Amino acid sequence: MQRSFNRASTFRGRRPSFGGGRRPPFRGGNLRGGSRIDPARFINKAIISEQTEHFVPDHLFTDFKLDERLKFNIAARGYTTPTPIQDRAIVHVLKGVDVVGIANTGTGKTAAFLLPLINKVLLNPSENVLIIVPTRELGVQIDEEFKGFSKFLKIYSVCCVGGASIGRQIADLRRGGNFIIGTPGRIKDLMQRGLINLAKFNTVVLDEADRLLDMGFINETRFMISRMPKVHQTLFFSATLSREIQALIMEFLHEPITISVKTQDTSKNVDQDVVRVMPGDTKIDVLHELLNQPEFNKVLIFGKTKHGVEKLSKLLIQRGFKAESIHGNKNHSQRQRSLGLFKDSRIQVLVATDVAARGLDIPNVSHVINYDIPTTYEDYVHRIGRTGRAEKKGKALTFVEGN
Repeated sequence: MQRSFNRASTFRGRRPSFGGGRRPPFRGGNLRGGSRIDPARFINKAIISEQTEHFVPDHLFTDFKLDERLKFNIAARGYTTPTPIQDRAIVHVLKGVDVVGIANTGTGKTAAFLLPLINKVLLNPSENVLIIVPTRELGVQIDEEFKGFSKFLKIYSVCCVGGASIGRQIADLRRGGNFIIGTPGRIKDLMQRGLINLAKFNTVVLDEADRLLDMGFINETRFMISRMPKVHQTLFFSATLSREIQALIMEFLHEPITISVKTQDTSKNVDQDVVRVMPGDTKIDVLHELLNQPEFNKVLIFGKTKHGVEKLSKLLIQRGFKAESIHGNKNHSQRQRSLGLFKDSRIQVLVATDVAARGLDIPNVSHVINYDIPTTYEDYVHRIGRTGRAEKKGKALTFVEGN
């Protein structure tokens, strides 16, 4: 496909090369199955036409059999028309059956499970819900969304994620809450301290299940589910449906309803292109020239390693850019501070490892830049899913060194 980046931009000095030319296959390092990522896979023009198929939901939020107080909170947050995954999943979750949801990132699946589960607790205050997530950032984000939907309903959550104060989490657990949202390691730790008794939980959500698998959390997940009552409701959400994911579905779920609203790997709203760093140029200089362009106003940059991400953010600060970093060597409060500054557009650039690639809803990201090529194409898809959200246009650029 033709490149989508506008060559008319004015650069000081040497102009970066976008797309074009021959496209030799790139050996991406330790790829699953020894596969390669060809740079051509990073080039895809966004769909500009408005004549694409328009989704017409079967329901409005007012149509769902939800408590009127919950409907009030939904409306207060500006929700009127469900997304495809919400439209098709909520009715089945309300019935109490197991559900598999396969959907692209940024499609609203958090509300697809939170709303019917809040309603479940309103109907029976003795119900308890466990939500297992792969990263602390996703756990905090779901907890924040829960608090918005459950306002004034006297239903409470405890966010149990690694890197945050365990003392605070212990105090919150002792006060009680119907929802526990957390990462596998921290939940298991609190269970072993006798602070979480999953025998009292009849519902479990595995969110970003493909990432739980990738990060090696399946044994902890098995441990937790084995402590739950034999008969319970399981909700399983994933952006992919590999053979390994299908095996987990067979292991964890009973006669599930499968809902797939996944349309394509990457969003139709994201222009994708490569930036070829030619001999004699340096990546940091090319990046500097890009960030000086006015349209690069809220940029998420991905690097491969924690050290590399921290070094790049410091170099950008030295060059006068407002930048922060987020990676595994930062504690929970530091990471939340960096995310908050970026979400509020108080900084221009957030440099991140793949810990930030999945599930996070950061508004109005103008560009995603893959400073280091991702290890797998699946990681690429999740990285660029941080832009082009909520029907807005976005751009994704991937640095490729050489001709």
